Amino acid sequence: MRSEWAERGLWGTIVRRRAGAWLGVLVLGAAALPACSDSGGPASAPPPTGTGGPVESATPAPTPATHPFTGGTKGLTNPVLAVKIENTSPALPQSGVAAADIVYVEQVEGGETRLMTVYSSRLPKRVGPVRSARISDLHILPQFGRPAFAFSGVQSKMKKHVRAAPVYDVSHEKTGAAYFRSSAKPMPYNLYADPRALLKQAPNAQGPRDIGFRFGPAPAGGRPIKSFTARWPAARMGFTWSAKQRRWLASWGGRPDHAAEGGVLGGRTIVVQYARTTRSKFHDFLGSYTPLIHTTGTGRALVLRDGKAYKARWARPSEDRGTTFTTASGEPMTFAPGQVWVVIVNDGKPYIP
Repeated sequence: MRSEWAERGLWGTIVRRRAGAWLGVLVLGAAALPACSDSGGPASAPPPTGTGGPVESATPAPTPATHPFTGGTKGLTNPVLAVKIENTSPALPQSGVAAADIVYVEQVEGGETRLMTVYSSRLPKRVGPVRSARISDLHILPQFGRPAFAFSGVQSKMKKHVRAAPVYDVSHEKTGAAYFRSSAKPMPYNLYADPRALLKQAPNAQGPRDIGFRFGPAPAGGRPIKSFTARWPAARMGFTWSAKQRRWLASWGGRPDHAAEGGVLGGRTIVVQYARTTRSKFHDFLGSYTPLIHTTGTGRALVLRDGKAYKARWARPSEDRGTTFTTASGEPMTFAPGQVWVVIVNDGKPYIP
């Protein structure tokens, strides 16, 4: 599939014209991607697909005044690259996370977590340890249009979903020359990639577009808070406000979460997104089922910025649309310019589906 989907305006036009077709795909998703929950919960829809051949546009979308991922002024037209990175003890410290515009934290099998880092405004020299993709990634990524997506691989049953997704596959299997092994860590925690080499394999990867984030001065209200801990069944990450650095410093398992390049990881804004987590039809070789994180619809969130916590709501009407965040009074929840972490936890107690 070499479909461009390169212009933001064009993407929106095509999505509107094919709204009926999307609806059919979502309805048919019950057969394609069942949630398979023990309680007989609702089935999940497959991620949107990229279809058709290359599409030309005589009118490119205007360049935004600020980057829609960070609120900054750098890299406004740079292509988007998403990378799956291991987030367990053997993988630490990780490379390239500090340079990401957005860091997603997602639950995987066994109650552990994995990162999906999104780059556009700048690129690190290397990223990793790169690990395999999960079905929830393919439900999150369509809001970025058609980005490049780097990962070590996927189980055979998921390959058809990757092929159908609106992403440029720059996985280890497809673009091995962009990857290398490090002697500093054991396998499978030693696979790294060169982001620039990855993007050379996806020359038509789409640039940044509006994904719902809003940046600006902090809204009224908010509760002063020094730290927050996000919990999953087998993992926990903390975020502690540093007035000196003007950002939230991350910890993993109660210890500072260091970056391989030096310093401690963390972001200017931490979004704790509470999303329903159910069982997908996929599982690992041990029989542990892959969680399916439901990131469309509406839900509650907690936004940390400038040393305060704000109760918020999130809304994402469809997978090709961004996720908006509003305050308790219904106003846009503004983020502090800079790196954003989206920490996705189950809406309820930590749960292994």
